[in-house]
Amino acid sequence: MSNVGDTTADELSFGPFRLSVGQRLLTKDGVRIDLGARALDLLIALTLAPNVVVAKKDLISRVWPDVIVDEGSLRFHMTGLRKALGDGQDGARYITTIAGRGYCFVAPISRSGRLRQGSAAPDFPHALLPGRLDRMVGREQDVQRLAEKLMTSRMVTIVGVGGVGKTTVATAVAHHLAPTFNGAVLFADYGMLSDPGLVAAGIASMLGLPVGSDDVRPSLIAYLRDKQILLILDTCEHLIDAIADLVATIVDAAPQVFLLATSREALRIEAESVYRLDTLACPPDDPELSIETVLSFPATRLFIERAAASGASLNLSDQEVRVVAGICRKLDGMALALELAARRVESYGLTQTATLLDRHLTLGWTGSRAAPPRQKTLQATLDWSFGLLTEVERLVLRRLAVFVGDFTLDAALEVISTSEMHPPSVFEAIDNLVAKSLLATHPLGAMMRYRLLDTTRAYALQSQTEAERAGLGARHATYYRRWLEQFGPDWPTLSTGLERLPYFVSINNVRAALEWCFGEHGDIDVGIRLAAAAASVFQVMSLFPECQRWSERALLALDDASKGSIEEMHLQAGLGISRMYLQGGRETSQAALVRSLQIAEERGNALDQLRILGPLSMLSLRIGDFNAALRYARRCSAIAMTVDDPATVELGRFFLGNSLHFTGDLINARIELEAAARSEPRSQRTPASYVGFEGRHLAGGILARNLWLQGYPAQADCRARQAISDAAKLDHSLTLCIALLGGIAVFLWRDDLPSAEEHIEWLISRAGLHFLSPYVSVAQGFQGEVAIRRGDVKAGIETLRRCIEKLHSATYEVFTTMLEISLVKGLVAIGEFDEGLSRINRTIELVEKNGDLCYLPELLRIRANLLLSMPGSLAIDAEACFTRSLEQSRNTGARAWELRTATDLAAFWVGDGRVRDARALLQPVFERFGEGLDTADVMAAERLLEKLY
Repeated sequence: MSNVGDTTADELSFGPFRLSVGQRLLTKDGVRIDLGARALDLLIALTLAPNVVVAKKDLISRVWPDVIVDEGSLRFHMTGLRKALGDGQDGARYITTIAGRGYCFVAPISRSGRLRQGSAAPDFPHALLPGRLDRMVGREQDVQRLAEKLMTSRMVTIVGVGGVGKTTVATAVAHHLAPTFNGAVLFADYGMLSDPGLVAAGIASMLGLPVGSDDVRPSLIAYLRDKQILLILDTCEHLIDAIADLVATIVDAAPQVFLLATSREALRIEAESVYRLDTLACPPDDPELSIETVLSFPATRLFIERAAASGASLNLSDQEVRVVAGICRKLDGMALALELAARRVESYGLTQTATLLDRHLTLGWTGSRAAPPRQKTLQATLDWSFGLLTEVERLVLRRLAVFVGDFTLDAALEVISTSEMHPPSVFEAIDNLVAKSLLATHPLGAMMRYRLLDTTRAYALQSQTEAERAGLGARHATYYRRWLEQFGPDWPTLSTGLERLPYFVSINNVRAALEWCFGEHGDIDVGIRLAAAAASVFQVMSLFPECQRWSERALLALDDASKGSIEEMHLQAGLGISRMYLQGGRETSQAALVRSLQIAEERGNALDQLRILGPLSMLSLRIGDFNAALRYARRCSAIAMTVDDPATVELGRFFLGNSLHFTGDLINARIELEAAARSEPRSQRTPASYVGFEGRHLAGGILARNLWLQGYPAQADCRARQAISDAAKLDHSLTLCIALLGGIAVFLWRDDLPSAEEHIEWLISRAGLHFLSPYVSVAQGFQGEVAIRRGDVKAGIETLRRCIEKLHSATYEVFTTMLEISLVKGLVAIGEFDEGLSRINRTIELVEKNGDLCYLPELLRIRANLLLSMPGSLAIDAEACFTRSLEQSRNTGARAWELRTATDLAAFWVGDGRVRDARALLQPVFERFGEGLDTADVMAAERLLEKLY
């Protein structure tokens, strides 16, 4: 067993228990606990070596010294001991199992009684340990893990960036373990020491040893050789070689001395175990996170506590809590930076503090007067670290500041390297910066990623010259343009968030490069090429505001020589598509897409034309020109058939099926949509990937609508839910919104209001998150329809009026017919027949003109019922509308509309005494429904038929 266990004590106390080793007695709150002899032996063995993993064989040899037993006996008695202690109950934790190794007693222990000679005295006269913080935030697990790691390996170095909280954690670990060492803890702060020759002398003097000779190491080692002491060596990075040499000697010569060091780089000795201390966890930038979740993150808690302790009066609103979360992210969860910023809240207020940080990281803000000089400001902390670097490392650090967020080694080597600094030198410097905790690393996907904390980056940027910035900016922008061209088209083939994460984080550097290119000292030509490469990637990622912004900026910068270029083609497409989804606008979106198509046709590239014809078809649907949408879709599908790629063919079939659906050709629409939807997933890039989505992902929602109209309500419901589920897993917002629009229509037609409401809320949330305002208006219109059906008719009507008006203003007409139908039903319900008739007549006129004939049978049915509800003799006109509705539904194959119309017309005929005609009309229509027998329309038809016999 470990030497830490070579101590005995008359009494040990832990929690409510007191163990008298000499009397072999365990009590709990003064009451004796009956333990078997073997269980008591196990307890004594573990408590005499707290926080040390005791091997199973050592326990067996001690508890059963003269008997051969297997591990089953050990487990049996250990279970009984844990039960007697109440281990695991109400948060109590005494014994932990280390898989494959043994057991460890982890609760704090206090001791009384005499220690064996050679152990640390209880009144260790040289004990020196800074006071523990009243409250430490977010480091409890770090302290526990470090304590266990230290007692297992004897020498641990806490490594982390300056200001992360290494000293605070080391102090907490020392206090946690002090009872184990009977107070024999010595804290040596090397922050104020600059002479490597005084490393050993510093410890010796604290231990009261004479330091008159040049080399005190022999006397120091002789003193420590038989002592059980915990040494804390704080701030070692600037004396790393001397401290590493001394620690290695102590580890070999003094087996009962335990050492905990803090440093910005590891000591790199054989006995060392490294513990990397990360910054505090911050809440992600996710508006869907609850306030309670945001407040649970350690960085948020630390900032709020320190701000309050500095005198700030905090009564945070939900919005202010998110401001705090933004500050924490800005400061990367670095403890020192959070504390310095929190101290400003009392003076500036929370919002102004956040604004100051956004404008420029204030490295000069001061902290506690009691802090070491190197930690009074962030500037001082970073000055300290910077001063420990070689000239090459400083140069590389300055140049790395061009990157925002994560970057790869390939990116760094290409952007940083120059004729005077070759890649091998850069590689070595990066390796050293990682070792010195100035450059963070983490694996992402199959590649290691590097990152400068924002505070370090702000410091490095201050040191860059204007000439250096220009060269770095150009190389940085050029690298990410090539990256976009090479990897951007991979996005649609990535099906999980984890696969996409590397692309998302790299987009931060694309944004930074665009800002530089179009900035005061940037390179416009590089920026135009970069914006053109970024346009399709922004679309694919549903980042439409950024796509619009940079496409507009680059188009304005084009000179005459660049007109008609491939860059203009991509930029015009980006501008048209982004405006289409953001505003639904007719003129600007259409003009941009038509110009892009013109360039593509002049270039004669089929794939380029395909990329633009599809969006032009979608735009035509959105602005209500369904006939034009069908023409563009037919061209798109025809070109897709010429491309030797199944995904491209499938995309063309989706565009065609989508247009056929709205124009009322349901039979052919289903053929095209099912062909698009049944295709297999692809893991490789395809030509269709450049469009931003794949047909199989979009077809499901429209196919669900088509199935319902064709009279398959159960299949429609199943298909709608599957399409939404698939789109959600895909995590592509535009695709999800399209699937939700199709699914909600089916749920409303099925009269499944709970499902409709649930998915409407989802649509509003996701569309709003990506500024897809037309989709939000449609969803709110659906809410109006639900309100009418639930009896809140007037509120539903007002909601529908507002939404329809917004959609007309945005020239987003693809769903206005459906919303007009809902509005007319509401107007009829409150007796507003004249307005209802005026609206229905106008809507029928527009449908016949623009081509969204899929709604025409329903519009005619509603007009017929409205006429029957109005005063006067309008029965003949109503019956004519019913008849025309039946003809239109049969021509388009819309059996769902046919069933509704047949039911209403049959009811009208029954009232007119034509029971036989009513039965002859309704019976064959009803019998064609083999599913969805529990849906409202089918049940209404069945009830009427029962009355006819």
